[in-house]
Amino acid sequence: MSQKDIDNDLDRLARAVFAAQPFTRLLGAELISMDGGNVEVRLRIRPELQQQHGFVHGGVISYLADNAVTFAGGIALGGDAVTAHCTVNFSRPASGEYLIARARAVSATRNQAICHSTVYSVDGETERIVAVAQGTVVAAHTP
Repeated sequence: MSQKDIDNDLDRLARAVFAAQPFTRLLGAELISMDGGNVEVRLRIRPELQQQHGFVHGGVISYLADNAVTFAGGIALGGDAVTAHCTVNFSRPASGEYLIARARAVSATRNQAICHSTVYSVDGETERIVAVAQGTVVAAHTP
């Protein structure tokens, strides 16, 4: 099997897993790209995702960072994966048109990957970092 075939299989698996997540569908997140192990997940900002001050709720930002980390880890591990640990640091309140999380694996072994994710708020052409996350992702094992 060629590297291109493996990449295509991982792309199909990742998109199928993403589409199968009920919470992801509820929020309306989109898996934008998985190019060379770099993952981008986007979420349009809507009023129901905001907290009382009009900023995007921290739980939504954490979800986006975690999901991007998990998909980057899954690519690095070559299959389905789950997050074992994720730490999110918020840098500023999020507002704008949408959020985008960009993630990549920074280290991977056979069974785990350490991944980094940066979440940006986007308003027009302006991107601002709103959170940075690091997570440990492990290969998923079904019972």
